[in-house]
Amino acid sequence: MMQIPKVVFVLLLMFLLACSSGPAAQQLESKNGFAVIGAPKPGEQLATFAGGCFWALQEGMIELKGVHKVISGYSGGTTANPDYAKVMSKTAGHAEAVQVYYDPKIISFEQLCEAFFHAHDPTQVDGQGPDLGTEYRSIAFFRSPEEYRTIRRVIDRLEATIYRNIPVVTELIPFKIIYPAEMEHQDYYKRNLWDSYIRKISRPKVLKLRREMPEFIKTEYLKT
Repeated sequence: MMQIPKVVFVLLLMFLLACSSGPAAQQLESKNGFAVIGAPKPGEQLATFAGGCFWALQEGMIELKGVHKVISGYSGGTTANPDYAKVMSKTAGHAEAVQVYYDPKIISFEQLCEAFFHAHDPTQVDGQGPDLGTEYRSIAFFRSPEEYRTIRRVIDRLEATIYRNIPVVTELIPFKIIYPAEMEHQDYYKRNLWDSYIRKISRPKVLKLRREMPEFIKTEYLKT
């Protein structure tokens, strides 16, 4: 019988443990290979953000207390029903985005906005780290004048405290529609913990949000 080198065995064991431990992925509905973006349940509200690759942003948002579901998708552009290839071609106008279903009695829209700004770099134009292009731009969508004022208030506070003389370039756009991304992009972070991109690019963003807002992180995530 062929023996597996010890170092390979250890790495394989670590991989299996990572895949089998920690919070489970969401049970999202699918249709024709895409996630289904449904209406909120009674008592739920919606928030939509774009902040770089949606793999990290989806994970960061689902870890927040009061957040029931987060779906990755495409928003901010003009092309109807785009797929990943179309968005990456930079011809659809959309950015990678997430739709958040949350309980406002547990977490407010303003607190969600704060989490969003901590989960990415809102001072980088058309990109996040190595991911460059308008599909990775920072957008905070609003559904009412009050939400617009809330986002503006959070930005003003961040510019005065954290970023100082560095302007926040996040676009404030009235929400129109978000198109769902393919199922392979949903909960990608959880299902690919040993992917080099997840380890080097996505995980630092998720850990930063945990550090900045530990009181808002669900207990089960503070142990991973």
